[in-house]
Amino acid sequence: MKLNERSLAFYATCDSPADNAGFLYKRGERHTAYHRRWFVLKGNMLFYFEERDSREPVGVIVLEGCNVELCDSAEGFAFAIRFGGAKSRTYVLAAESQAAMESWVKSLSRASFDYMRLVVRELEKQLQEMRLGLPGGCGGSRELPGPWKPKVSGLEQCRERLPALPAILPKENGCAVWNNVLGADRPPDSSGCGGHDEEGTPRPPPLPPRRRVSNGEAGAAVAQSPSAFCRLHEQYSREVARLRQDWQQRRRGPQP
Repeated sequence: MKLNERSLAFYATCDSPADNAGFLYKRGERHTAYHRRWFVLKGNMLFYFEERDSREPVGVIVLEGCNVELCDSAEGFAFAIRFGGAKSRTYVLAAESQAAMESWVKSLSRASFDYMRLVVRELEKQLQEMRLGLPGGCGGSRELPGPWKPKVSGLEQCRERLPALPAILPKENGCAVWNNVLGADRPPDSSGCGGHDEEGTPRPPPLPPRRRVSNGEAGAAVAQSPSAFCRLHEQYSREVARLRQDWQQRRRGPQP
């Protein structure tokens, strides 16, 4: 991929999220005076501008093959970006506070692709240990990594042994009745659990006692018709309209 000044300027000022941004003091290459610049970190590129609203960056530092370390300087909260070559330039920067300096050093140290490569390798190693069940992993099967196969749990094994239920369960008072399905002639289990029968087939849990509806309650339920609800709705609507009218009259004040 070819990079030129125009493409770098577009990448520096586009709406893509920045990893870090803020004002730093940058020491000049020829003159040791510090100049306040606006820095923007995107990926492994550190752009710096004369002002925060500048349209084009003054320069860019590619953070590959470098080390970020603290340094002694006349300016407080200073740190340096040092490259490995003999004639490579060292960039000396200074933050405005201790917290800003720590944030920038951490961000710049993690910006290179070399760091990302180390992180990916470490994650792959941890994943391999988890699959093999070695110390340091989560522990598990010592089988070699391969296609994942779900293990059949005890609950699923019990489901396979459950008796087949009829397509439509018999109902009593609108409720499905377990006693009418397969195995209803067996005596109930007094332990309070479903349990298993003599053949090892799991039995369903006992149902709670059903509430019998009296004739009076059934009649009261039938008596609630849509007409009663409509009358109640109209009554409250008139009351709300009257209260709203009174409130509007009080808000307008007495008529002259």
